[in-house]
Amino acid sequence: MISRLRFANRRSQFASYIRELSTSHTRSEKYDCKVLVVGGGSGGCAMAAKLTKRLGKNNVIILEPAEKHYYQPMFTLIGGGMKRLEQSYKPMADVLPKKAKWLKEKAVEFDPDRNEVQTSCGNTIKYDLLLIATGLQLKYNAIPGLLDALSIPNSKVCSIYSPDYVDRVYDCLRSTTDGNVIFTFPHSPVKCPGAPQKIVYISEHYFRKVARRNDVNIVYNTALPVLFGVKHYADALWPIVKKRNITVNTRTNLIEVKPGQDIAVFENLDNGERFEEKYSMLHVTPPMCAPDELTKCKELVNEAGFVNVDKSTLQHVKYPNVFAIGDSSGTPNSKTAASAAAQSPVVFRNMISVLDGKPLTSSYDGYASCPLVTGYNRCILAEFDYSLTPLETFPIAQNKERYSMFIMKKDLMPILYWEMMLPGYWNGPALMRNLLSPFKLNKSK
Repeated sequence: MISRLRFANRRSQFASYIRELSTSHTRSEKYDCKVLVVGGGSGGCAMAAKLTKRLGKNNVIILEPAEKHYYQPMFTLIGGGMKRLEQSYKPMADVLPKKAKWLKEKAVEFDPDRNEVQTSCGNTIKYDLLLIATGLQLKYNAIPGLLDALSIPNSKVCSIYSPDYVDRVYDCLRSTTDGNVIFTFPHSPVKCPGAPQKIVYISEHYFRKVARRNDVNIVYNTALPVLFGVKHYADALWPIVKKRNITVNTRTNLIEVKPGQDIAVFENLDNGERFEEKYSMLHVTPPMCAPDELTKCKELVNEAGFVNVDKSTLQHVKYPNVFAIGDSSGTPNSKTAASAAAQSPVVFRNMISVLDGKPLTSSYDGYASCPLVTGYNRCILAEFDYSLTPLETFPIAQNKERYSMFIMKKDLMPILYWEMMLPGYWNGPALMRNLLSPFKLNKSK
């Protein structure tokens, strides 16, 4: 009898514990803040640092579920074996500003009419100002067969765009001895649109270094109608492509991968014709879009699914207390970390103006930068604005391959990113460009 009572008592205690455990995970909380930053990537982290310096402790909430913060521009170099994955990230807790409150949750619902955001843990955050810095999501699953191909051990399919797959790129290079080596650019916006061809040039150089270049056929299939969007730099890249015997097919979009047969299926975007190519190595840049949680809020986004902001002020066209920075913004600039750096002082000043009830005075010119790495020791530093006009920093011809630009990309830019941009000190090279402008008279030499 006593043993039965003990068992019943223990069972009751266990049931009580389970109820307590389950309710603790569903209990919702409400938060209130001056500024809510959704996303802890490049733009979100830099802006949170700037805002907390101005607004003080616990006035800024950062909503970011990730444990690690990746310096994604390093992924191309990792793909070529020049850097290691562990060099590309730091704990998120180490890069977010200490004076901000970090909620390790995901935004799942935006309600701009009520100035609220719902989180993945069921919490509600009420804000005075909202900064959307969610970045883009990678849609590997949008291409039939691609995830299956990426899941195969020692696969011939790889991608520099995800930390889950970037290490595989160098493995593929080392194991490929002949056949078709194919690279793709999707029919969608992408972050760092120069990266899909950077890995082409690095790979081509790799095969030359190991004396296999004559045994591989290198193909770059891009959905774009051009090699690069800025003619000034495209004109410099075409001779490189021809000299290195790289086949470039424009308006050519990857639509399926058949991993069991090592076949990639492409579509000609001009006439709809589909064709198959056998590959010995396939590097895929996945389609990308803004996160689903953001795009379902039609009040916030444009037809393409990006935050509908004024391209100069980066303020929402309907909600004056909403701003966007970085890749999720609907501005027509190239989506790069350099763009976010140049946007950050504009967004910061304009957000403070809204808080102070003053008119917006800062304007973003569309500046973007793309260090086009063309091998293991050369780089073309492309810089341009909204009009796709070069907006260059240095008093030299930047449309030429240079070792100095390669060293800057490989060794100096990571330091600038971790030590200057994320803490909120780096606002892009505009100041440096102005200081160097008197020396640009002999730029063409």
